Amino acid sequence: MKINGNEIRPGNVIQHNGELWVAVKTQHVKPGKGGAFAQVELKNLANGSKLNERFRSADKVERVRLEQRDYQFLYQSDDMLIFMDTKNYEQIELQADFVGERAGFLQDGMMVKVESHEGKPIGIRLPDQVTLIVRETEPVVKGQTAASSNKPAILENNMRVMVPVFIEAGDKIIIDTNETTYLKRAE
Repeated sequence: MKINGNEIRPGNVIQHNGELWVAVKTQHVKPGKGGAFAQVELKNLANGSKLNERFRSADKVERVRLEQRDYQFLYQSDDMLIFMDTKNYEQIELQADFVGERAGFLQDGMMVKVESHEGKPIGIRLPDQVTLIVRETEPVVKGQTAASSNKPAILENNMRVMVPVFIEAGDKIIIDTNETTYLKRAE
């Protein structure tokens, strides 16, 4: 689907210079002299490189629609992550570095969305929040809870996050998977 260059929004996937790019940021600029344009920061879906590009309203770009399918995470084998399509029970294997550091959030049976283009997986969406157990953290120092400060904690998946001082080892907490930050204590 062709769209005008000034219609590109963050999150749009476009085909540019023969490759797939996702728009990270867009800024519409209207200089005093000359025509208006959109300054777009693009991230390459294949290799992660970034590019800043100007698109005028007369420029036409190809917006790509990604196919999204629900998959269930089954297990990890060496550096491969195994997922199962919940509709036809077919399994796919993805490299752990394809998911990146967020692979640590994957839990048995977790539902994810795998985004693909022309049958080739190019992205994965995890749930926005996961519940994890704090494995170890520093003990609370008396009087420290008066100030709003954080302390480091190591979670059951070996990730490090900053948590409020009242969180102790063994507590269940909710983590934002996009920002890798503490949200709240789980009930």
